[in-house]
Amino acid sequence: MRKVAFYTLGCKLNFSETSSISRLFEQKGYRKVDFEDRPDIYIINTCSVTDNADKKCRKIVREAQKINPDAYVAIIGCYAQLKPVEISEIPGVDAVLGAAEKFRLIELLDGFVKQPEAKVFASEISEANTFHNAFSYGDRTRTFLKVQDGCNYNCSFCTIPLARGKSRSNSIENILASAREIAATDVKEVVLTGVNIGDFGIQEGRRQERFTDLVQELDKMDGIERFRISSIEPNLLSDDIIKFVSESRLFVPHFHIPLQSGSNKILKSMRRRYERELYTERVAHIKSRMPHACIGVDVIVGFPGETEEDFLETYRFLNELDISYLHVFTYSERANTPAIELDGIVPVKERNRRSRMLRSLSEKKKRHFYEQNIGKEAVVLFEDDVQDGKMHGFTENYVRVTAKYDPLLVNELKRVQLTEINDEGLMEVSESPDYIVHA
Repeated sequence: MRKVAFYTLGCKLNFSETSSISRLFEQKGYRKVDFEDRPDIYIINTCSVTDNADKKCRKIVREAQKINPDAYVAIIGCYAQLKPVEISEIPGVDAVLGAAEKFRLIELLDGFVKQPEAKVFASEISEANTFHNAFSYGDRTRTFLKVQDGCNYNCSFCTIPLARGKSRSNSIENILASAREIAATDVKEVVLTGVNIGDFGIQEGRRQERFTDLVQELDKMDGIERFRISSIEPNLLSDDIIKFVSESRLFVPHFHIPLQSGSNKILKSMRRRYERELYTERVAHIKSRMPHACIGVDVIVGFPGETEEDFLETYRFLNELDISYLHVFTYSERANTPAIELDGIVPVKERNRRSRMLRSLSEKKKRHFYEQNIGKEAVVLFEDDVQDGKMHGFTENYVRVTAKYDPLLVNELKRVQLTEINDEGLMEVSESPDYIVHA
């Protein structure tokens, strides 16, 4: 039985797809093994969000060759779609498959026999017009369920439409079937993922369903304890969705909402579909209905044309918002994006300084949010993540908790009392025997 190993870079969507592709291999009689277990085949799923995709890809290929110089190495994912020929020239790479081909790699690579030159299967991105169902399983406590792919937004800094194609979705009926399949396992929490999940509902080029319809149907599910929405654009996070989550049976009070800049001038240059005032309104609405909700924010610093005053406007805007944490991205030039033609390039050293300032702000925001939760009761999903006799998990509103390891708690939901923040920034819980264990 031939052995195959996988390595995934990037987002939750990539993890869901890698997991589904790994199950295709297992169905064909291959044995999935760990990266270092001398597999016969390596599948590396790449990302293109930052400018070091090439560096990361090369490093993983080198490590694979050290472990087994004779292994077959195939590269898939967003970077493979954007730079297939460039990747095919990396020493050790045997095949590159683009967005339209990656789910057919077993068929296309026909036995994974090494050839003198790497094979390239990467058609134009317009060919990536089929939705491929995917969800992760067995890799971690949560499952990532793909509900949408591609994007029609064409923000000036982003390569995703070039790497994944136009927005398209699974049907609610098919997603419910996948959810029932997941519910038959030991999974307790499902994270809905996609490129632009608020745009859910486009099938065969036209809108047929809506995201609000999807979440309402999923909320009726039995066998899954929690649903979490991954990331949703502020202009698509409607009042209906916020109201629904606030009253939901299964959806947790956690939103991750990309902002990218607190300057309307920069938002316009980025080709975002909202202004900061809408973002303020969305946060206020969430907090009015769910004061305990966790709100995460994506922000990009050093975008072309971003002056010091523009950056400080973003900093002040974020500082005043009732948010819980930031994901800070340092702008990097991406080939074939409109932003690369813009004037006002910010020096890399300055980009890094601004990033450090916002990461520091994020730590302050996160600590303040955690402090607001001290003394409260919460339900934690404990994970198989043990370090120095401690295990970890997340509350409904995404507070990371640490507790004394107990094997009976792994992948269990448990009501705890949040007591204090430790030196590592994690929330401690009461060790009173009065915990309520949920079945």
